[in-house]
Amino acid sequence: MSVIQGRCLCGDVTFSCDDDFQQFHLCHCHQCQKLTGSAHVANLFTRPDNITWHSGQAHVTRYNIPGRLSSNAFCPTCGSRLPYLSQTGKALVVPAGCLDDASTLQPQDHIFWAERAAWYDAVVDAPHFERLPER
Repeated sequence: MSVIQGRCLCGDVTFSCDDDFQQFHLCHCHQCQKLTGSAHVANLFTRPDNITWHSGQAHVTRYNIPGRLSSNAFCPTCGSRLPYLSQTGKALVVPAGCLDDASTLQPQDHIFWAERAAWYDAVVDAPHFERLPER
């Protein structure tokens, strides 16, 4: 089993975990849209002890959404989402975007699909560019 490295954008927080993820969901709920400022989160789920913090763990800030089991953990310097233990303590939630390498597990589903952003269905058909287009 391979080890995957991860970090926040500014590099203050670094970690690694085994590529041993059981679930990979793209969540479109309204709370996840607000957490990311985007259409959905891309979260991997693994066993609670599947993380080794290399730097910055004490700086990770956590926000538990009132009345929900959802949470958000992030770097207070750059705002990057980071891994956190679920409120039930049964899983480590790892935002896919904070990993330096891709997991062998691919997204399994879109959850809370009915709450997806009104513009999301047009995403696949939008033009693709290698970099910021000149307009």
